[in-house]
Amino acid sequence: MWKAPELDFKQMIKNKMEGNHFMHHVGFQIHTIEPGLIEGDLELKPCHLQQMGFVHGGVTATVADIVAGFAAFTLVKHGQGVVTVDLKVSYLNPGKSDKLFAKGYVIKAGQKLFFCESELWTMNNLEKILIAKSSATMAVVNAEDIKK
Repeated sequence: MWKAPELDFKQMIKNKMEGNHFMHHVGFQIHTIEPGLIEGDLELKPCHLQQMGFVHGGVTATVADIVAGFAAFTLVKHGQGVVTVDLKVSYLNPGKSDKLFAKGYVIKAGQKLFFCESELWTMNNLEKILIAKSSATMAVVNAEDIKK
């Protein structure tokens, strides 16, 4: 549906992922990069869980933010980036599994703002369980403005 403005957008994402230290700290892995779409997963460990053994809400929000932000980033030009302006997460079901899956996608891409959504789910006994949905607004920023 979307057309990336840069031919090397996949490499741009890979380069950006290298510098996203928190994503690596959490352990989230991106495996699908398409214009306006990112998918990935997280091998859940005890450090990702809250006291009842469910995926912690902060982990859920972090992953939702990562996939929405990178989905928006697939549609910007060289020298631009995106930052989260607003993130709303709706927690729908407890996440209890060994892996968390996530998909982020762009709903509307503007000159300055991108509206994105994400979905997070687990698999239990081959059943896909939607545990959260989020909506996010991402602002387009110029790299030169960030350094100021």
